[in-house]
Formats: sequence, C-alpha cells, structure tokens
Amino acid sequence: MEIFKSLKGRDRPLSDVPLWVYVFMVIALSCQMLFHAAQPRPVALAADLPHAPKTDFLHIASLGEPVTLSKVLMLWLQAFDYQSGISIRFMDLDPVGLREWLGKILALDPESQYPLVAASQMYADIPRKDTQLIMSEFVWKEFLKDPNKRWRAMGHIAILAKHSLNDLPLALKYAKSMSDNITSRNVPGWAKQMQFILLEDMGELEEARIYIGGLLASGEVTSPQEIHLLEERLLELEKKADK
Repeated sequence: MEIFKSLKGRDRPLSDVPLWVYVFMVIALSCQMLFHAAQPRPVALAADLPHAPKTDFLHIASLGEPVTLSKVLMLWLQAFDYQSGISIRFMDLDPVGLREWLGKILALDPESQYPLVAASQMYADIPRKDTQLIMSEFVWKEFLKDPNKRWRAMGHIAILAKHSLNDLPLALKYAKSMSDNITSRNVPGWAKQMQFILLEDMGELEEARIYIGGLLASGEVTSPQEIHLLEERLLELEKKADK
C-alpha cells in the first residue's frame, strides 16, 4: 500500500504540462491526418491470366484424380474474372491464355464436354473478334479428335461464325467438318446437314443440291422425317435454280 501511495503522490496534474507540448501534439496529429488524406486510394490491380502448366505436371499434381482436378481448374478459370476487390471484364481476358487453360483442362478429362461448352458458348460470345476466332479454332481442332461426342460445341461455333463473325466461308468450313467426320447415327440430322444450309446462304445452289442428293443416296439418313425434309429441301433448291 505504501508503494501505491508513493506512486500516486508522484502523479502530476495536466495543468503542469507545458503549453508547447499541447501545440506540438496537435500539429503532429494534423500533419499525420493530412499525410494520409493526400495518399491515393488503394487500387485493386487485375492480375494477368498465368500460363497453363504442362500437362505432365498437371497429371502429377492431380495425385491420380485428373477428373477432379479438371473440374477444380474449370471452376477457377470461370471465377478468374473476379479477383480481390475488382471485377475483370470478359473483354479483357487474354484469349491465348484462355485457350491454353481450356486445352489443359480438357486433356485432364477428355470425356468432359464442359471446357468445350465454355469455349463455344461463354468465351466465344465475348464481343472481340480475336477471342471469337481463337475460341472457334480451338473448338474445331478439339472436335476433330472426337467428332461423335463433341459435335454440339462445333455446331454452336459454326452458327457463331455465320452470325457473329459474318464469315460464311469459315462457317461452311466448320459445317463441312461436321458432315465429313460425324459417323454416329445417334447424332441429330441437322448436325450433318448444316453444310447445305450454308451453301444455300452463300448462293451455291448447285453445290447444295449435289450435297443433299448425295446425302439421300448414301443411305446415311434413315429417319423418314429427315428424308422427307431433305427431299422437300432438294425440290426447293431445284425450283430456285430453274428461275
């Protein structure tokens, strides 16, 4: 108790503090506030899409679960446009980087359609011509590796080439690839018949007639409804050609 009394006795009242100390503290606090106010606000900077690792590395990193890693990476890629404190426009995403990542993700799980669906319907719809072309070529090359399973994404790309890119020759190239490479009877007829529709749009009526005639003669089309549709279409083209 004696110790506390002695300490208490040593306390000095605030009135004993010199005036210049108060003035100094006020000036220091004001300077500190002005300094912080003058600093620019922190800005969240968008990080560039990193380069995709090599496929061998990804297989090792998957620890024997490449399908799981493929799904995780796909979710990460889709969420890349949302970074801490900033939302990156799809327009600003690097199309070459997107193609690299989508290719690696697809290589981890070749049976998955999701990377191709994302490429053809999400990233290919970005209103940038270079992105649309890069995504289209990516889908086309991957389609050729497994046409009977990857035709849906290819069909969307052919339509995109016609309507968004306004490039009928490119759309015809994609449609012809579908006609030439799809062999499964489980694929809808329109996927194989898109070529003659585009030929007609390009004014190539004779080529469209030859194509439909060959399709009917080949016996590949077995559905009565599809055969009837093709026969009607062929008749319409012949009428147009005679005018």
